Amino acid sequence: VQLQASGGGLVQAGGSLRISCAASGRSFSSYAVGWFRQAPGKEREFVAAIRWSGGSTYYADSVKGRFTISRDNAGNTVYLQMNSLKPEDTAVYYCAAARGVIVSNLGNWHAYAYWGQGTQVTVSS
Repeated sequence: VQLQASGGGLVQAGGSLRISCAASGRSFSSYAVGWFRQAPGKEREFVAAIRWSGGSTYYADSVKGRFTISRDNAGNTVYLQMNSLKPEDTAVYYCAAARGVIVSNLGNWHAYAYWGQGTQVTVSS
């Protein structure tokens, strides 16, 4: 499984940005794909996840109502649409894939075996 994250950049507070995660290597029907982020000096934290089959979505409380995770089955791509961005959203965003993970473990980065390289998102105040 290969994951390629892209689309990060610099945006002003209140703005929007969409980042993408292109997945390849196998069928993802039994996988969940998650977004995590890590700011300097902070631990990696869960942002959002989506089950490839069925499309169920899950969000961290800090981004609920502002971020939307979605997938494009045909293109094997997962998107994270980020609206109403805040300076505290500044981080390197990573996409990751996990097979057969239970719902209660979707927010645990240890459950994900495959990781992309990360894309920087910077929100200026």
